[in-house]
Amino acid sequence: MDFGMLGAGLVMGIAAIGSAIGIGAAGQGAIGAWKRCFLANKPAPFILTVFAGAPLTQTIYGFLLMNSMKGKVASGDLSPAMALGLGIAAGLAMCFSAIAQGKAGAAGSDALGETGKGFSNYIMVVGLCETVALFAMVFGMIA
Repeated sequence: MDFGMLGAGLVMGIAAIGSAIGIGAAGQGAIGAWKRCFLANKPAPFILTVFAGAPLTQTIYGFLLMNSMKGKVASGDLSPAMALGLGIAAGLAMCFSAIAQGKAGAAGSDALGETGKGFSNYIMVVGLCETVALFAMVFGMIA
């Protein structure tokens, strides 16, 4: 078995699992906020879809790192053992980043839906969660 290519595939798969969980959490927050708006006869802010979709980017980062790793494994620049470890570690970092981002997005949806204020503050926290995944991708590409 080629453990190097397994590592490259794992980074994509693990990151995507985190994205799915994060989108689910953020989506639940957005739907709950919209429901409360409808019950109060207030306009439901469409901008909440930004919070719901934010964790999807970790799948893109996983895909980019997977492609980088595949090339390095194929050329021999990255050992199979290192690629396997990198794939698991970077994938988990992206996974948990997406989950944290989904939770932050759910809280942001709740707050924005109720107050109608603070979008830039809430999206800043969501962006901080994103930074972990970006670092994992970039540092993984440098490896």
